[in-house]
Amino acid sequence: MSKESFLQMNTVFISILVEALPFVVLGVIISGVIQMFITESMLAKIIPKNRFLSVIVTSVLGSLFPACECGIVPITRRLIGKGVPLHGATSFMLTGPVINPVVIFSTYVAFGNNWTMVGYRCILSFIVALFAGWIISLQFKDGQLRNEATHHHHDHSLAFSKKFGDMVRHTLDEFFSVGKFFIIGALIAAAMQTFVKTSTLLSLGDGPIISIIIMMGLAFVLSLCSSADAFVASSFRSTFSNGSLVAFLVFGPMFDIKNMLVMLGTFKSKLVFFLLFYVTIFVFLGALIISYL
Repeated sequence: MSKESFLQMNTVFISILVEALPFVVLGVIISGVIQMFITESMLAKIIPKNRFLSVIVTSVLGSLFPACECGIVPITRRLIGKGVPLHGATSFMLTGPVINPVVIFSTYVAFGNNWTMVGYRCILSFIVALFAGWIISLQFKDGQLRNEATHHHHDHSLAFSKKFGDMVRHTLDEFFSVGKFFIIGALIAAAMQTFVKTSTLLSLGDGPIISIIIMMGLAFVLSLCSSADAFVASSFRSTFSNGSLVAFLVFGPMFDIKNMLVMLGTFKSKLVFFLLFYVTIFVFLGALIISYL
């Protein structure tokens, strides 16, 4: 590795950390709040018992959280620890990074104050989350967490000061647990950005099918924060179709290098790889349909 390549990789690595770290911190803080202040009975009132309805409700709830793709994983883990079914938590995790006020606004601005791409992005994300959640509900019956035994029930009658202290401890534990996977993922993403040139991917083909696959691969490799990825996608408008751009905008926040490593550190591998397969298929099909609209 030349000195120039090392410096470039180092710069990309630091930029990924600076861009995404605030969202990771926000995610673990929300996770701590959920752990200490949200009771199982509260969630039971909000989330229906019916698996199909629960996926719809949790997908909508996910869209209200301004969480990045890395920050959403600890929140999801905490919700499962609180008794939210896996299929509902999965849909929450998929919509959270893609459909939220921050991402919607950044996408709107990046595409010249045009609502078309915002609409495509939100609708396809919601559909992917619904179908993936419904399939997961049929396939998996338990929480699929790597360390389910570490999730304890807490006495919610404790004084506020005690709850707050516990929340801070949970937040710090969560940060160091998620942080190591996030840093490894960011380092791999920086290396990929440095040594796998975008121009190489773009030269592989320009048909609708190939271009969608290329843009999904690019989203996975670049590992951009979902609040900023629309500005990168908009730079490809002269090269790629709307379908390809939507594939980039939907697939990346749901699965990229850094958040996949965070998922693998949180969930059992079988769930992560099946979820990756379902999301890939649904995003590809949805983007292909959009390409022909």
